[in-house]
Amino acid sequence: MDEYRIYSAGRFATTKQKLEVSNPFTGKVFAATWLAGKTELEESIEKALEVKDTMKNIPSHRKFSILKTISEGLKKDRQEFAMLLCRESGKPLKYAMNEIDRAAQTFLVAAEESKRLPGEILSIDWTPAGEGKEAFVKYFPIGLIAGISPFNFPMNLAVHKIAPALASGNCIILKPARSTPLSVLKLAQLIDQTELPKGAVSILPMDRESGNQMVTDERFKMISFTGSPDVGWKMKASAGKKKVALELGGNAGVIVSDTADLNRALDKCLTGGYAYSGQVCIHVQRIFVQESIFGEFTSRFVQKIKGLRPGNPEDPETDISVMIDTENAARVESWVNQAIEGGAELLCGGNRSDLFYEPTLITNTKPEMLVCSGEIFGPVVTIEPFKSFEQAVNMLNNSNFGLQAGVFTNSLGEYNYAVHHIEVGGLIINDVPTFRADHMPYGGIKDSGLGREGVRYTMHEMLEPKLVVKNTF
Repeated sequence: MDEYRIYSAGRFATTKQKLEVSNPFTGKVFAATWLAGKTELEESIEKALEVKDTMKNIPSHRKFSILKTISEGLKKDRQEFAMLLCRESGKPLKYAMNEIDRAAQTFLVAAEESKRLPGEILSIDWTPAGEGKEAFVKYFPIGLIAGISPFNFPMNLAVHKIAPALASGNCIILKPARSTPLSVLKLAQLIDQTELPKGAVSILPMDRESGNQMVTDERFKMISFTGSPDVGWKMKASAGKKKVALELGGNAGVIVSDTADLNRALDKCLTGGYAYSGQVCIHVQRIFVQESIFGEFTSRFVQKIKGLRPGNPEDPETDISVMIDTENAARVESWVNQAIEGGAELLCGGNRSDLFYEPTLITNTKPEMLVCSGEIFGPVVTIEPFKSFEQAVNMLNNSNFGLQAGVFTNSLGEYNYAVHHIEVGGLIINDVPTFRADHMPYGGIKDSGLGREGVRYTMHEMLEPKLVVKNTF
């Protein structure tokens, strides 16, 4: 059994509490790490504060070189990283490979952005009092950052916290999900080989008490959390004066107009709805199709769903595999059964075998049903007809979430209406809300979160502006 040591205060370490990691597909323990406690967290905090000024003063060319080296290391060991991620998360290998590619790209983007830190020259003499003065705004690293990443993208969502922190000259302590800590601990081996000061990064799977301390400890100046809305908003309430960035998911909607390219919409919705068993924050959960094409779209979509290949996630041909654990698979089953008992119609799927839940499509749902109103985070999609485009937008907006949405249309009027009326953080035209490029601003409104990720945008969150005004004589 492989073992991966935690990365604490610039050194690889073990603790008294071992953490075994199981392969969700086989149900067997295949590797182990350790859980950090208060001792390891305190050591990591103290070491980070010790090297804080060193990090702050690293020149851009050195940060660029460090981040680019990490990116290249991920590319070099792509297959090994992807297989490890596949085994710890149950993510089909083709999606795991894509995640490693994205993580490498995120580090590369951070390397580039480290050369373009923000700054601004201001004209102060807009008023008489400003005559004879000039000003500029300079940005400084905010300080120690706490990162908390989820199980579903155990590498790239962790990297979206680590890479911007380093690019902006900050230290970071990352708490990965306990079910999927291994790929990011392997990443620590790459980080450790760079010129970064030891202690600038710590990666600590933790017990709950230590994790809670990251939220409340005033020595952390920012917390960046990706996870469930319930946990995220409670975290914000307990965070005190520190900055808080939250990415909390949603129940993403897609509108398919009768002006759309139907073949493109079908293919995109299939991947968006069922990739990694729907365990994606921007998974396609609700589809609204114009009445005139609803029958054709639905029948063709069902056939495509039935063509998805289930199996071992390590098989490169597998499209859909197990969910992360029995608890979540049972929850998805419960939500679907509740909807059917409430009058919804099952078009395909609907069966569970342990951790595997069939790719499922249902219709005749009501907005208050959990499959519509909640974040199902599973391989379940609802599909409903609409008469007018305005009605479809109202149906999509009828949600407490607002992360991303997709609209398939070739009508300029519908495009303009969507831009001005759909209530989300990101609107994707002629593609699904599951689309994300790692340098774009990413985040939501309503219960979907607070702030924006995307390397440059995260870096702005991790920097504090300082205004300097001086006399010119």
